[in-house]
Amino acid sequence: MRKRALLLCAALLAVASACASGTRSDGGRLRVVTTVSPITNIVQNVGGDRVDLTGIVPEGANSHTFEPVPSDARVLSEADIVFINGLHLEQPTLELARGNVRKGVPIIQLGPRTITPDQYIYDFSFPREKGDPNPHLWTDPVYAKRYAEIVRDELSKVDPTHAATYEANEQAFSAKLDELDRAARTVTASVPPRNRKLLTYHDSFPYFAREYGWTIVGAIQPSDFSEPTPREVAALIAQIKREKVPAIFGSEVFPSPVLAEISRESGARYVDKLRDDDLPGNPGDPAHSYLGLMVFDFKTFMGALGGDVKPFDAIDVANLAGEATAHYRY
Repeated sequence: MRKRALLLCAALLAVASACASGTRSDGGRLRVVTTVSPITNIVQNVGGDRVDLTGIVPEGANSHTFEPVPSDARVLSEADIVFINGLHLEQPTLELARGNVRKGVPIIQLGPRTITPDQYIYDFSFPREKGDPNPHLWTDPVYAKRYAEIVRDELSKVDPTHAATYEANEQAFSAKLDELDRAARTVTASVPPRNRKLLTYHDSFPYFAREYGWTIVGAIQPSDFSEPTPREVAALIAQIKREKVPAIFGSEVFPSPVLAEISRESGARYVDKLRDDDLPGNPGDPAHSYLGLMVFDFKTFMGALGGDVKPFDAIDVANLAGEATAHYRY
């Protein structure tokens, strides 16, 4: 009996030692934790089958107000590396990660490593006086490409044995992002200049707008993520009429009666199909990808505003690899 007890203790100590040293029983894959699904998918494409990937923020959740659950502490404690957007998008998750990752495990904030403070965008939803810049860099494919490069470099530091794999994956993924960038510029040119204006439910596209020469008319969701006041609604209606905005855009995930009212009062068409960070379809579907998300959104608003969206149809939005080892939450 004593011998069995000693053997059990030895086994438990071996497991504890393996966890502490980062030894894995999953084929040697890195354990990677991310936050919102566009970032999760970028990491999936770069990491491929060499990473065991978990995105903590459920698809369709409001990433600005999402609070991680206690069980997420364990997921973070087992991670070999953590990627978040940063720029104060997922502050509760960042704090939980800092308190639970093992010593030496890197927490990579992609946003602050992609642009400098002088490139931050502050606006009606993210006013400068509150100190939080607009964090939605991934809606600009040029910045998404930089995200992929950072992911490649950081995975290679943690797992140098497979650096060549991460490099090859990133190069293939970046080629697709370049194709998306070219299509976005081509289709933008087909949209009448007077129509290159966006009013959306959530303030997700200012970096896209700056890159491709669009104007953000406004967003329904103010800085405290509540509903706008009647005065703010009246001002938006007047602006839409004044600027002759032909269409305004709501979210497929977060229906907005306010946008429907603005549409009725202003005469602008209401399209309630945009997605901020909720990938189309389900894991395993070809369009369940960052590229699928961007193509869906770009086709939705550029088409509604008079653009010829056919160039987007030539883009293969399917993921490169990692379908079996990427775990998205709902």
